[in-house]
Amino acid sequence: MSDTLGQLYAKELMAEAEASRKCIERVPESLYEYKPHEKSMKMGHLVLTVAGIPAWITHIIEIGDVDFTTFKMESPKTTAEMVKFFDANIAKAAEVLNKVSDEELQKPFSLKMGEKVLSTDNKRNTVGSTINHLVHHRGQLTVYMRLNNIAVPHIYGPSADDKEWESKAV
Repeated sequence: MSDTLGQLYAKELMAEAEASRKCIERVPESLYEYKPHEKSMKMGHLVLTVAGIPAWITHIIEIGDVDFTTFKMESPKTTAEMVKFFDANIAKAAEVLNKVSDEELQKPFSLKMGEKVLSTDNKRNTVGSTINHLVHHRGQLTVYMRLNNIAVPHIYGPSADDKEWESKAV
């Protein structure tokens, strides 16, 4: 029996989880106010975004829309709280993805601002772009980390900071 789309997405999400968690746990809250440019978001907000994105997947599947005027997300304040928040969000998203039917993923998802619909697509496409969104913001976070001399973990291969990989190099 082949995997459902949800199960495939769950595997993809879990493949990104370890590196995302390592990034979150390495950023001290003393750097949460840091931003590399006036137009950049603060590092703490970026960490919160990476930690919170898996919760968006659960919301997409279970609720079917996000209204920016009412959508509320937790605001952990410490690195330990961010890691706990991320771990809970990943676990719940994986659970929901592993159970969702292909038929449910074909249903519409809408992004709203009150009564105004900003965009609509099916849940399948929205979940896929949300996982991409996680990867994008984690990539931003690794740049902030590098600029602050925080060791960047290996993600898809070795990083300049990952001594574990040096011993494996050919």
